[in-house]
Amino acid sequence: MPKGSRRVPNVYRRVHSRPVTRLKISGLTPLIQVFDMPTSVAFYRDVMGFELVMSSRPGDHFDWALLQADGASLMLNTAYEADERPAVPDSTRRAGHGDTTLFFGCPNVDEAYEYLRSKGVAVEKPVIRDYGMKQLTVIDPDGYGLCFQHPEKAA
Repeated sequence: MPKGSRRVPNVYRRVHSRPVTRLKISGLTPLIQVFDMPTSVAFYRDVMGFELVMSSRPGDHFDWALLQADGASLMLNTAYEADERPAVPDSTRRAGHGDTTLFFGCPNVDEAYEYLRSKGVAVEKPVIRDYGMKQLTVIDPDGYGLCFQHPEKAA
């Protein structure tokens, strides 16, 4: 054995004998900042069908929440501490949310369209994009886009 080197214990060699070829990822959970948590939770729970799974504290007033629906997860976080929150949302901040769209796999986009209309959501009819995705986009209370899509051949 060369001078200054040390022997690797056998247990280490056994555990690490196979090289890791990739990270094992089991999902993706975006975190978005919201102005009014009760309004956002009501939208995602009562309109979009998400379940409130966890929150930063019990009750209706909390600063962080984890929501899930059919394998999709989303975290909400208040944009301001309670004592720093302005009376109305900052229009510049809300406009910046227009650059963010969350895409959801949705096997029946036409059915989603009818469902959202029945819930009073302003929504335009689905469209088929040049790249073959049938899509339907709505805007949440904070200005984030929510796109429901499914692969479909162009007509």
